[in-house]
Amino acid sequence: MPYLSPALNVMVAAARKAGRALIRDFGELENLQVSKKGPADFVTSADQRTERVLIEELSRTRPGYGFLVEEQGTIDGPDKSHRFIIDPIDGTTNFMHGVPQFAISIALEREGQLVSALVFNPVTAELYVAEKGHGAYLNDRRLRVAARKNLSEILVASGAPFMGKDGRDEFLAELSAILSSTAGMRRFGAASLDLASVAAGRFDAFWERDLKAWDVAAGILLVREAGGTVSDLEGRDNAMSGNILATNEHLHRPLLQLLRGANRMS
Repeated sequence: MPYLSPALNVMVAAARKAGRALIRDFGELENLQVSKKGPADFVTSADQRTERVLIEELSRTRPGYGFLVEEQGTIDGPDKSHRFIIDPIDGTTNFMHGVPQFAISIALEREGQLVSALVFNPVTAELYVAEKGHGAYLNDRRLRVAARKNLSEILVASGAPFMGKDGRDEFLAELSAILSSTAGMRRFGAASLDLASVAAGRFDAFWERDLKAWDVAAGILLVREAGGTVSDLEGRDNAMSGNILATNEHLHRPLLQLLRGANRMS
């Protein structure tokens, strides 16, 4: 059974409450109010309501904690040592198209360190949790990253720059290198779930550029607590910057070198 700290219990309860409404919305997509936030990047009434529910529930039980959230940005609280990092719907485009690959992602920072994490897909009922020093779990099953060592055998996940976003040429160069050296690549459109899948050993690695802290915070802790290695794409302990590589200890350096080499050649 996973160890759930009082804070993580609160996070799970909040995610389950918000998830029930998301399931209803997912079944009634044609009724959602949709506005465009940018090219191919949608924000819905479901995003806004989910974020509001999560903030209300977490604030009720942890008054004073700060927040970093996708829709509202930074919300300061009197307790400067704790902050929740929330993506109310990671994979909004999937959600809007009826693809059941999206998640609520919540991480808790204490003194700038990730200490608790949750990634919850309400449609599949898969709940990933991690507590610093206590491991990572999918529902009640302990997670470990895959142990593969050879690039030719691994399955890698990533995300592609959407319409109007910079970095397409860089991504295509990296993609070509990955496809030429590994068993395959997958693009599912929800970074939190991709990172959770690395923690679960479903994917051997995940890389992406230009993500936000709320996309990766929970997933970073999941991978690390499952025995994996996470860094930015320069190999530094700075994955919250948005450029990220997550894998096991054997594959980390070879994949960093492969991705760097792709950009030198492009």
